[in-house]
Amino acid sequence: MKNALAALPLALALAYGPPVLAQSNEELLKELRALRDRVTQLEEKLKAAEAKPAATPQWGMSQQQVQDFNRIAVKTEALEDAVEFQGLKQLKISGYADPSFIYNKAQNRAGVQFLNRVSDDGYNYDNGYMGVASLDFQKEMDGGTKWRLTLMPNRGAGSISDSGGFSLVHEASVSIPLGDLQTRFIAGQIPDWSGYEYVQPTTTKLVTRGLLLDFTEPSAYTAAGFDITRGKWQMKAVLGNMNSTRTPQGSRSPMLAYRVDYAKGEFNGFGFAGVHGKVANFTGNVLDGNGNVINQPNSHLDLFEVDGYFIRGDFTAQGQIGFGRQKNAAISTAEDGSLQDAQWWGISGLLAYKFIPRWEAVARADYIDNHKNGGGLLGYSSADGRNGLGPDPALNCGAGYSADCARGAKRWALALGLNYLFNSNTTIKAEYRLDQADLPVFFDVSSGGYTKTNHLLGTSVVVSF
Repeated sequence: MKNALAALPLALALAYGPPVLAQSNEELLKELRALRDRVTQLEEKLKAAEAKPAATPQWGMSQQQVQDFNRIAVKTEALEDAVEFQGLKQLKISGYADPSFIYNKAQNRAGVQFLNRVSDDGYNYDNGYMGVASLDFQKEMDGGTKWRLTLMPNRGAGSISDSGGFSLVHEASVSIPLGDLQTRFIAGQIPDWSGYEYVQPTTTKLVTRGLLLDFTEPSAYTAAGFDITRGKWQMKAVLGNMNSTRTPQGSRSPMLAYRVDYAKGEFNGFGFAGVHGKVANFTGNVLDGNGNVINQPNSHLDLFEVDGYFIRGDFTAQGQIGFGRQKNAAISTAEDGSLQDAQWWGISGLLAYKFIPRWEAVARADYIDNHKNGGGLLGYSSADGRNGLGPDPALNCGAGYSADCARGAKRWALALGLNYLFNSNTTIKAEYRLDQADLPVFFDVSSGGYTKTNHLLGTSVVVSF
């Protein structure tokens, strides 16, 4: 570059040709001096440009903008380091609440219910998984390990599984990849995965839950096992306890619970689930010599159900059929006083359609055939006038054996609902539900008698984040 500048006067001189003869030597000298000064200025600017660092990016940021950008970059890196150091990286927190209003005609009760404790009133179809508040913490760590803690005071699976009914925990589980992210070891307290309905009101269409979820499905497993995904198939299986955070004395046999799902396409799929093994037996009709109820040992349970779904656009269709049998868990005893097996089967179907983007109409129908040996469902091994289970109370079956007491009531329910999406985080639900049985097994508080039919109205406001 310097050589080129040095040759610039000669090039200019040649370009303009020889000076005219009339031009004096003094004028020519002035022109050469001016040209030399100009070349010197150009050399100084070139040196300054080479010595000055490139502070302005090519896209035209000013010096101040560059400084602001650098400060932002430093702060961003510091925030990322702080989040990772505090364990907040890839941590997701969500939650919901659904204060509910329930009117139960036979119970002669109407009012708001929210966070009421299971152990105070028992689990019933009119106070199941509604009126709940929940916080859900999910974290995925480097390497793919997942951790989840769901808190659901008084109404979660832990309140049913815990003998005192005081547990806040609905789910506390870990999922650890084994070799790849599609093969995992799972352990902890894991909510039941049977059927098409879930307990969370953010995933259900109606205020109440179906008969099959309420009376034929477990609440949770305290267990360990595997979760394997291969293409469209997902398979889960665990060994441990059902509806119990630990095994009682004298029990050493774990139960097996499993579920298999197949996503046939974008809009439909099916699955099946089962439970096999020894679980708690709540039969209360065996007495000792003093008339006290004898606690029954765990007895063998077999559950199996198949469910499927079709969801496309505004239309939803879901269905389920299930079968169950528990040894020595029937409501009525045999003629010689010995315990009998409880057996049942049931079917449930749901249809929903959004006739306007914010409005959705819902219908669900349930049926349970529970007539054998006086009836008896999962966890319900005695006559229940609130839920409509067991033989005809007029027979006074507790006084002794009767052939008529060997027949339990068949149960069915029809629920009609309407949902309004107030905003992206708030849904308002309304439901009318008709419960019936083929025997008068619903206790009417007002009259003191029993009826075959009961009516329920429910509304809830589900707010989630």
